Amino acid sequence: MTMTFINLPVRDLSTAAEFYRALGFVADQTEPTGDSLALTISDGTRLMLHVRSAFEAYTGVSAPDTATSREVIVGLSAQSREQVDELVDQAAVAGGESLGPGVANGPMYMRGFRDLDGHQWSFLHMSS
Repeated sequence: MTMTFINLPVRDLSTAAEFYRALGFVADQTEPTGDSLALTISDGTRLMLHVRSAFEAYTGVSAPDTATSREVIVGLSAQSREQVDELVDQAAVAGGESLGPGVANGPMYMRGFRDLDGHQWSFLHMSS
């Protein structure tokens, strides 16, 4: 099976981990040790959080300023339209920024948010 690893720079590992735990992501450890922390999103997808200096050391370039640019938009599937809304609402309650109401486009329903560090995410559901 091919696994996906999403690597993101964050200002504070503990605060970021708490935010993602509120969305149901599972951290490999209870508290960060060192400059990085791994969280499991699903069997095939992991989120790797790095303090900015560690992220910049890995990439060899400065991390982008999420207030003025987007390095990526991460989209994750959900089981239903209701779950899409629940997850984005949970992100907002945990301190993230909802990007508005959901958008339906044919069989796809999608809704986005920005996390505590300004990274843009979306949850989407494809009906059959």
